[in-house]
Amino acid sequence: MNDIISGHNRYKKHKFLRVYPTETSTQSFGRLQVHCVTRNLAPIEGAIVRISSPADPTVIIEEWTTDVSGLTPEIELPTPPIDYSLEPSQVQPYSNYNIMTLQPDYTPVTISNMEVFPNVTSIQDATMEPVITPDTRGSLYVIPPHTLFGDYPPKIAEEEIKPTAETGEIVLSNVVIPEFVIVHDGPPTDTSAANHYVRFRDYIKNVASSEIYATWPESTIQANVLAILSFTLNRVFTEWYRNQGFNFTVTSSTAFDHKWIPGRNIYDNISIIVDSLFVNYLSRPNVKQPILTQYCDGNKVQCPNWMTQWGSKDLGDQGYDAIGILRHFYGDSMIINTAPQVSGVPASWPGQNLNIGASGDNVRMIQEQLNTISNTYIQIPKVAVTGQYNQQTADAVSEFQRIFNMPISGIVDFPTWYRISGIYVAVTRMAE
Repeated sequence: MNDIISGHNRYKKHKFLRVYPTETSTQSFGRLQVHCVTRNLAPIEGAIVRISSPADPTVIIEEWTTDVSGLTPEIELPTPPIDYSLEPSQVQPYSNYNIMTLQPDYTPVTISNMEVFPNVTSIQDATMEPVITPDTRGSLYVIPPHTLFGDYPPKIAEEEIKPTAETGEIVLSNVVIPEFVIVHDGPPTDTSAANHYVRFRDYIKNVASSEIYATWPESTIQANVLAILSFTLNRVFTEWYRNQGFNFTVTSSTAFDHKWIPGRNIYDNISIIVDSLFVNYLSRPNVKQPILTQYCDGNKVQCPNWMTQWGSKDLGDQGYDAIGILRHFYGDSMIINTAPQVSGVPASWPGQNLNIGASGDNVRMIQEQLNTISNTYIQIPKVAVTGQYNQQTADAVSEFQRIFNMPISGIVDFPTWYRISGIYVAVTRMAE
């Protein structure tokens, strides 16, 4: 942590007595980074971020002030031992913390019971609204227990392929990755539940962070992310809820869809996997629509012929890759497919990485997008728009990757291409 402060000299820390729950000499630790942003993803500099324990929220454990990119440093926080998250346990496998963000020009945000696992970085976005009147209230998010630890309704079984006659005429001719989904925060018929417009990748990251443990093997996380992607894209492709007269894409009810939690944190490794896989879904031969890949935990609930989350973890431990895990549960005919279209981006992935020595229109586009983003995220250096991928461009890409919690390579790979595109679209809309 001291290296972070001295190396970047961007953060202000206020010293408080470090009082952690159940801290011992063999204490496990996880990491937390908070990103204070507006709804259009513009950074909020100078936000005070206070961290406390739900057991005693009056005692501030840490207090930081965000830098010009709206970021705190990575903060190390005590957690239970990792073993509690590697098998079903009666002991909560993560630590809960409260976060409050304050900035005079914006309404405060409070997140209660955010979840920190050992050995992974929790990424907490705090979306702050401009102060309109002196009595404008802030936002409060109370995070419920993780689905593998708490009690939630089991999934109501459905056919994995939707007959056209049952769902009405399918609207889409091809599988398209949407820019946004509309999430109904409750069961379908709960008219009091709010609808939320959520960026598609953010929705998948939220669900995966809510439904599996970030400490699991990488192939297990990949298999579960693919199942979540395919299920969600089935809802999108078949217009499942709209064809029943509803005005949303998916719900947050585990009985009908997946658990999505407003305001919750995600995990860096899950975020990276989603960025790498978000155009993929699961298919059967001669079936156009994504498969409705239902699953259960395999501990409290059993579900023959579906994937079980704990079973997928065991297979990951045994060295199975993601498709091997999925075929173990859904059968050998399951294949990974790719959507031909991504909505809401200026251009699709060109099919190869952009690195030093590359040239052409794709390089020019990335340089222009980075320069536009740098008007909002000023730590990203401006680059000359030449269409030549030089060290200056690589340095700007590296800084972008650092700010947005991506592996820092200076290379525009598939995840970086689409993350740059997504941030470019967001800040361009903000400017308009």
